[in-house]
Amino acid sequence: MLRALIAVFEPFVLALVGTMLLASFLPARGMAAPVFESLTTAGIVLLFFLHGAKLSREAILGGARNWRLHLAVLATTFVLFPLLGLAFVSLPILEGPIAAGLLFLTLLPSTVQSSIAFTAIARGNVAAAVCSASFSNLLGIIVTPALVAIVMSRPGASASISIDSVQAIALELLLPFLLGHALRPWLGSFVSRHKKLVSIVDRGSILLVVYTAFSAAVVGGLWQRLSGESLILLLAVCCALLAAILLLTRAAGRLLGFNREDSIVLLFCGSKKSLATGVPIAGLLFPPAQVGAVILPLMIFHQIQLIACAVIARRYAEKAENGESLVSRPDGTMVRPVRR
Repeated sequence: MLRALIAVFEPFVLALVGTMLLASFLPARGMAAPVFESLTTAGIVLLFFLHGAKLSREAILGGARNWRLHLAVLATTFVLFPLLGLAFVSLPILEGPIAAGLLFLTLLPSTVQSSIAFTAIARGNVAAAVCSASFSNLLGIIVTPALVAIVMSRPGASASISIDSVQAIALELLLPFLLGHALRPWLGSFVSRHKKLVSIVDRGSILLVVYTAFSAAVVGGLWQRLSGESLILLLAVCCALLAAILLLTRAAGRLLGFNREDSIVLLFCGSKKSLATGVPIAGLLFPPAQVGAVILPLMIFHQIQLIACAVIARRYAEKAENGESLVSRPDGTMVRPVRR
């Protein structure tokens, strides 16, 4: 529970909330709007360039080994999650850009840092988590827009894939990522030595994108269209969505016969959705006035997944510690040693 409270008051979470409030009261409008749009584009390019420089080739090659686990994570992320999203948005509870945002978040790749961190806390297979999360995030640059084209590009939908969108994704996301990875032999040591600086650039870019997106949404009348009851309903739906995917990934781990360590990887990598990848992609696929509303479900889901997974990871760790404290009797039974 303490870790959950820490997750709530984690500086980046507070910064996200502060950015939303700033955009609500002081949105970028008029001549300032295109300036922030240009800064956002530059931030996105730098963000994905650094992501490419951080991804080691050992992680890519290592991903081919535990292929059953990695395929299970990818299937959960890009098949099971979208099916849940379609089921949730088919219910007459959310409408418009908010419903589109809920469906959009289910099409996103997994996170990298938090998936690995929670796997480590829970005593799971950290090496496999690195591979699965990295693969998911890399494939998401291509797979997520493709899923948006399949699932959301229909009459009355809020997003569409055009030639301009494909070019923007290639130039602002994929090309910087590939360039950063190609320069990893020269930049890898710098990135490793300056993790704090890279983290500041990483999170600063996301905050800039969030501010620009929410500014456009506020100017377009977001808070006039979205009531407090709708926000509470959205929070409840996000909680239900996360609970459903956590239960399904846990059951899938048992059904597929994974050991404890690999089941933990499936649970944490399969249940996450990346804010760092989702916000830039949303900015490229949705109309500017809708981006703020579209990413709102993602931002809420992001905070909930941090809190819930912090609690779950701590419980897994406690069970592992209790298991390690047991000793075996000659008859094979496990007992707790007597402390003197």
